Amino acid sequence: MNLGPRWRSSWVTQGFDRGSLRSVAASQGHQARPGGGGVAGGRRRAAPPLPPPFLFQPPPALPAPGQDPLAGFLDKMAAPVGAQARKLLRDLVLRPPLLAARSQVVQLTSRRWLNLQEYQSKKLMSDNGVKVQRFFVADTANEALEAAKRLNAKEIVLKAQILAGGRGKGVFSSGLKGGVHLTKDPKVVGQLAKQMIGYNLATKQTPKEGVKVKKVMVAEALDISRETYLAILMDRSCNGPVLVGSPQGGVDIEEVAASNPELIFKEQIDIIEGIKDSQAQRMAENLGFLGPLKNQAADQIKKLYNLFLKIDATQVEVNPFGETPEGQVVCFDAKINFDDNAEFRQKDIFAMDDKSENEPIENEAARYDLKYIGLDGNIACFVNGAGLAMATCDIIFLNGGKPANFLDLGGGVKESQVYQAFKLLTADPKVEAILVNIFGGIVNCAIIANGITKACRELELKVPLVVRLEGTNVHEAQNILSNSGLPITSAVDLEDAAKKAVASVAKK
Repeated sequence: MNLGPRWRSSWVTQGFDRGSLRSVAASQGHQARPGGGGVAGGRRRAAPPLPPPFLFQPPPALPAPGQDPLAGFLDKMAAPVGAQARKLLRDLVLRPPLLAARSQVVQLTSRRWLNLQEYQSKKLMSDNGVKVQRFFVADTANEALEAAKRLNAKEIVLKAQILAGGRGKGVFSSGLKGGVHLTKDPKVVGQLAKQMIGYNLATKQTPKEGVKVKKVMVAEALDISRETYLAILMDRSCNGPVLVGSPQGGVDIEEVAASNPELIFKEQIDIIEGIKDSQAQRMAENLGFLGPLKNQAADQIKKLYNLFLKIDATQVEVNPFGETPEGQVVCFDAKINFDDNAEFRQKDIFAMDDKSENEPIENEAARYDLKYIGLDGNIACFVNGAGLAMATCDIIFLNGGKPANFLDLGGGVKESQVYQAFKLLTADPKVEAILVNIFGGIVNCAIIANGITKACRELELKVPLVVRLEGTNVHEAQNILSNSGLPITSAVDLEDAAKKAVASVAKK
């Protein structure tokens, strides 16, 4: 659906979502946002006074270590992971994508388990005093029609609620084109909702068959006269929160930083003292808000910061943070990253987690506190820790193999988890070998070994198994494996393990 000059939004809480994964060279466009890809209901009335449009440029050289992260952006973490692993594993190491420089090496950022629908994140912000468009959520076409009437708006935007980007250009199994529609007639909202709810919506970020739409959001469409960018994030280099803004919003902030770094402004916030009025006012002024709008913008900035702390966010990104012709400052589009370690005190938020669109195997893994991501290779990886898992994938690639998955045991593992992990791995028909790579710091290698032998016997393992163990009780673990009488190949180190796993597949 061609929407001309209308703003294409992607209001989203970014979670542990396949739709959020993207290649390292790709820009951070709306398709990279799992809940986005439609119209936020805004229209550009007049182009803001911006510099000439930037052109595509080759990736800039990496900044020197210690260089200011917003002047040269972040030092990169490189690894020779293959193209698919680049896409699927890049969100597993802490670093928000906001400040990530463009480079041809692997770019690794945080990845979260929490998935919230667009309407949920929007309500979260609204409940905390942040100005958003008025909206209702509907489960049926009749509810959508009534919601459109209750809005009593000049124009209405209807948006299918799924955790995938590219909704505006998606296609429904009902034949309807576009998961986002604008109309001035409430009756049309009801008619469109009939063709959305209960049907599958296929976009560039969904499986081929699409994802079933169970809810739609009916929102007020607002005009946008000027767009800016605003984000609050945790930055290790600053040991706390940083407020980042630019008067050039509605576009890829990474492109702005590369082409016009003078248009990026930041304020380091003392997490004990909190955001100061002077900081909020200064950022509002740097974003170009004038007169009464300056105070209004500063107030919204403070409310966003309060929300950031209250919900244990690691990033709240608003793009665009815009103003309307009527003189309102509105958060038209947002992305929130949560700290999954704070689940114990954010139970209400995590209870909203929508796992219905995850792969069934991911949900099954989560039941046993396992982190699983499927890949396209044939060597299953069974590892403890995200960093070790990525290193394992790297070395498999370097030795000519391809990982079939990413499975992270984490710490505090139990024997039953090892069994369930093997059950998941052996259920994948692509798996032709299993590589176990455990570093026993917190993990007791003997527990792993007992779990492995139990799984091999009860599941009647029929694929080659290569095991590399190191750390706590490793000698006891090695004795358990060697005395088990099972066809388990031991490895002395990671490279030895990778070579043996790749060779076991090659023999077939």
